[in-house]
Amino acid sequence: MRLRRSHRTPAVIALLSLVAGGLTACGHELAPVAPRVSGNQVVIPISGGSVEVDTTSLAVGALADGQRFELSAPAGDPLGAPGPIQLEGGEAHWSYPDRALAVTATAVDGRLRVTLRGNRDGRLTWPVTGGDGTAAALQLPRGEGLNLPVRDRFWNGPDTGLVGEPLSLTAGLTMPFWGYTLGGHGVSYSVPTDIGSSLTVTSENGALRARAAHDFDERAGTRDYTVNFALTDGSPVAAAKDYREQLIGTGEFVTLKDKIARNPETAKLLGAFHAYLWGDGRDPEAIRQMRDLGLTRMWLGYDADDHPMTGQAVDAAKAAGYLAGPYDSWDNAQDPATADNPGSRWPGTVWPDGCVHEADGTPEKGFGGRGCYVSSQALKQDPKLYRDRYAGMSANGANTYFLDVDAAGEFFDDHTAAHPMNQAQDRANRLERMRWLEDRGQVLGSEAAGAWAAPVLAFDHGAQNPISDGLWKFQRNRDVWGAYYPDNAPNMFFKPVDLPEPLVRAMFDPAYRIPLYETVLHDSLVNTDRWELAYYKLPQQQTMRALTAILNNTPLNFALDRATLTARGSEIARLQQFFAPLHEAAATQPMTDFRWLTDDHQVQRTVFGNGTLTVTANFGTTDYRGLPGGCADAQLETDKTPRRLCPAP
Repeated sequence: MRLRRSHRTPAVIALLSLVAGGLTACGHELAPVAPRVSGNQVVIPISGGSVEVDTTSLAVGALADGQRFELSAPAGDPLGAPGPIQLEGGEAHWSYPDRALAVTATAVDGRLRVTLRGNRDGRLTWPVTGGDGTAAALQLPRGEGLNLPVRDRFWNGPDTGLVGEPLSLTAGLTMPFWGYTLGGHGVSYSVPTDIGSSLTVTSENGALRARAAHDFDERAGTRDYTVNFALTDGSPVAAAKDYREQLIGTGEFVTLKDKIARNPETAKLLGAFHAYLWGDGRDPEAIRQMRDLGLTRMWLGYDADDHPMTGQAVDAAKAAGYLAGPYDSWDNAQDPATADNPGSRWPGTVWPDGCVHEADGTPEKGFGGRGCYVSSQALKQDPKLYRDRYAGMSANGANTYFLDVDAAGEFFDDHTAAHPMNQAQDRANRLERMRWLEDRGQVLGSEAAGAWAAPVLAFDHGAQNPISDGLWKFQRNRDVWGAYYPDNAPNMFFKPVDLPEPLVRAMFDPAYRIPLYETVLHDSLVNTDRWELAYYKLPQQQTMRALTAILNNTPLNFALDRATLTARGSEIARLQQFFAPLHEAAATQPMTDFRWLTDDHQVQRTVFGNGTLTVTANFGTTDYRGLPGGCADAQLETDKTPRRLCPAP
């Protein structure tokens, strides 16, 4: 075991020394401490205290600083009588014969690790969290991250798209963990066996509780279910720090520095704003206009339509020091005779033979109910299909590639006889083809990247946004949101809209948003907003989003044509020139601290590296120690005084 000093107070360290008996106060590992049995309880020392697992119910309790906490209520499903407890090599083993479940509990790196092996298909609801009387807030990696006071009336209500909706740990959350603040302490829950696992937030007696569930399924390859429990200091990002340590400890973390060393073009992301180009925004003249405005670094993408950037335009972008390349998708197929976009047309019999099929033979409907989802296994069997597609789309010299959907974590079971696969195979296929793109020297991005995809990506679009399901319903109202026309500047990207108040609160209220994703992955990949949520699309959120970009050291994302550059270019350049030196200095540094400076959470502070960059953002309307509302102060370690940005025009 080892002490994670970032989470431990001296009092906790002293307690652990007494409890564990095998650690010094400095946190050096001496010898593992074996579990012991007390009646039906398995007692296991972990960092910060000890835990008790009740073998009759799977309830989990903890003792820390002389206080007792409930880490999980009993399982939500009947277990039957447990078999005898056996201790072996630092592990405790028992079973639930009625459910064909075998359980192993042990301490690994100072955490409680419980693994259940299901020897027949079935579902288990466990752990059941948030029931402790001291539970104050729930932390969820929904997009960038949310901190939800458990008795907040809004989040216990129906307008958030959260309560009662199962969240897949691969697609519903960007990372497979959650956390609670319990009085002056906290607890982190992480699930490395994320496929087949979900989390459902419920409102019980006016308080938020989070119930995990796992499907044991032979075909899906999900017979094993592992949950790690860790005691933390209760800070809003403590669970993220704990998850980051696990990724590093298991070798699943790749730094942005390493990615730049492998492909120096990746360094062009440092300091760059991101933008999707439309109409005349794809012309060489638009690139020159950006350069003349003083935009020093840009990532430029364009839709996979019939009017890509020309080689001349891409060359102009490269000469300006920019990245430029297509937004592509390998996940949708439509009948080539009637397809509504070129990207959904595939050669040969991809439509309909390459579609994912459900167990009853029904094709899995594609984007927006159009066409079908293409099976990654079908493309794996004939990789020439996507490799030829890539060759055609990169023939203009593109030095970056955005592959939609692949990293978003929505995996499929394909029951097609010619190309069967389960979700684990689907993920492996997607990783394989993303690595293939990375090996082509492309600066690779994808949508709302889950942590599992971070090692192969340089950037993502969308993990910044804690999406509420109400957004998709709102977007379907084309009269309000805008449709996919005119071709040169589609209203769905360029028409400004005002979001309904519940969506604003659920997605953009600084009182709830916390940087869980950046705490884990800031120095691994560059994270931005979704492409249909361009900066000028939501005028009422512009100041909040600009301050968040500075606070989180993440770029803004735009939709641009020449008219927008003419009208807004000076403002974009002002924001980019403020952001660039901060990002160039800190993009390869971890986010090492986040905290609220006021009780209403309107003033927030982040630190990157060992003081490389410190940012204070005031999302409120009143001054905070000389920092006006709607402004941010950013100070590099080489600065004598902070740099100030007040983004409102």
